[in-house]
Amino acid sequence: MLEMDNLMMQCALEEADKAISEDEIPIGAVLVKSGEIILRDHNRTRQLQDPLAHAEKLIIDKIIGSGIKYLYDFTLYVTLEPCLMCAGMMIWSRLGTIVYGARDPKAGAVGSIYNVLADKSFNHHPVIRRDVLHTECSEILRAFFKSKR
Repeated sequence: MLEMDNLMMQCALEEADKAISEDEIPIGAVLVKSGEIILRDHNRTRQLQDPLAHAEKLIIDKIIGSGIKYLYDFTLYVTLEPCLMCAGMMIWSRLGTIVYGARDPKAGAVGSIYNVLADKSFNHHPVIRRDVLHTECSEILRAFFKSKR
């Protein structure tokens, strides 16, 4: 599992690199089912002039739009811990597993400031794996924001 997680997170980091080339915040995500990449994307908040155009949301919107209602058998890899909006989408879409790289102490809703996915008030709780390629995922964000200052 660790080898697969590292490989898929590397693909998410490739998406984050694409985001940098488009002057977007470098967050990438990859949706996987049975070891195969189904969708991949990166943040597009500036491109789409939409503060909700997070990588995870774009992917979940697209897969749901394809006619797949629930994502029990899917794993979503994302380079940064999901925010409350994205974590909520994971609950409602019944995502099977979320794997993330860097923790987000300012907006992370999967363990850093709150863990909505573990809240017993909800009836679905995806499996969570944290800190996959943490250093690489943190560094791409740190370098991006340093270049903007």
